Amino acid sequence: MKAKVSIIMGSTSDLPVMEKAAKLLNEFQIPFELNALSAHRTPDEVADFAKNAEDRGIEIIIAGAGMAAHLPGVIAAMTTLPVIGVPINATFDGMDALLAIVQMPPGIPVATVGVGAAQNAAILAIQILALSDKTLNEKFTAYKQGLKQKITKANEDLKEMAQYEYRV
Repeated sequence: MKAKVSIIMGSTSDLPVMEKAAKLLNEFQIPFELNALSAHRTPDEVADFAKNAEDRGIEIIIAGAGMAAHLPGVIAAMTTLPVIGVPINATFDGMDALLAIVQMPPGIPVATVGVGAAQNAAILAIQILALSDKTLNEKFTAYKQGLKQKITKANEDLKEMAQYEYRV
């Protein structure tokens, strides 16, 4: 089995956030790899990873980083694969990471999700893969329908809550 998605984080301290992407990809039975690489502490390894990811069968990269958060952009600069950036809340409520990831120069885009939103990064990766995989598309459509059903049920549960005198 070859990985289709690569989940990269700047440090293993980012694992509690990035693991959310891993869990969802696993749920959808999408082969993935999980590694820690630092744009600042291991730049040669990051370059090797980015330049060879496509040859290894990787189709999408999810890269999480906090603080200066250069990892997603550095990877995007060295590959033609789509890169999805996950800002990690390490300082300033993650705003420094969010801005570092989202403010890329023309020609080097990084799709960026919200601070700590690794699950949304996985969802975006699944949507991209589902464009060329009918079975995955059907599975993802069912997943989205399940989200709708959860909200519908929650709304029904709210109606059955204890009665309030002035509730309309």
